[in-house]
Amino acid sequence: MTATPAAVVPRAAAPLPSPLRIALARAAVETKVLFRERDAVVFTFALPIVFLVLFASIFSGSAEGTGVTVAQLYTAGLIGSGVMGTGFQNLGIGIAGDREDGTLKRLVGLPMPRAAYFIGKIASVLVMTVLQVAILLAIAVLFYGLELPAEVSAWATFAWVFVLGVSAASVLGIAVSGLPRSGKSATAVITLPFVVLQFVSGVFIPITALPDWLINVASIFPLKWMCQGFRSVFQGDAGAALELTGSYELGKIALILAAWLVGGLVLCATTFRWKGRRDG
Repeated sequence: MTATPAAVVPRAAAPLPSPLRIALARAAVETKVLFRERDAVVFTFALPIVFLVLFASIFSGSAEGTGVTVAQLYTAGLIGSGVMGTGFQNLGIGIAGDREDGTLKRLVGLPMPRAAYFIGKIASVLVMTVLQVAILLAIAVLFYGLELPAEVSAWATFAWVFVLGVSAASVLGIAVSGLPRSGKSATAVITLPFVVLQFVSGVFIPITALPDWLINVASIFPLKWMCQGFRSVFQGDAGAALELTGSYELGKIALILAAWLVGGLVLCATTFRWKGRRDG
């Protein structure tokens, strides 16, 4: 008598990880990849530090009638520049490169929520900017006499300007990544407007020293408002006299940065391409 083979019971497929878990895993991957590119990491960290050393060595003293030091002026501007540079410039160039080498095309075919890719990118920007700010502040305090604010309210202002600034810069970086025709041209296409923005947004030159038409241009973009928000933290009430309106306009800063964040999200949703132009 022939034995009847046992019925084969199909094994149930393992459930996919939650979208949040996938997003966190992608964030870890993006951060590791970022720090493996040692040249880019060194350049990103070194650039604001070099500018701080140069300007603090060339200029000394304080702004007349305010007691605001050179270290206070340039630390605030360079933090804003670092946030914008990491979120807008580095992220835009990096995503353009991912599109060029087919990384984005391959990710589309994976059972991964597309939002996880963007969360990973923004998380890597957040890690980079936190470390960058910490190093910059440490050098400014140790070597250039920067006095950190003692008020909790000042650090609360720093926190919301930083979070809004990183978020807005990151979504704008994602949106602008589709502008270059190729990954090779991304550096030139994205870096040029960022360099111009630094000079007209109060990073290197006091905003009050600029002609009115340049001030009007700078006021459209978020970098000018980020720098102004950070100046309110490190310069305090004494530095308000150096602003165009004699006030830091914190409410206006919040509204404009939030508007850029929302506008950047809309641009990402409507213009982002997962494939290069050659792929159709």
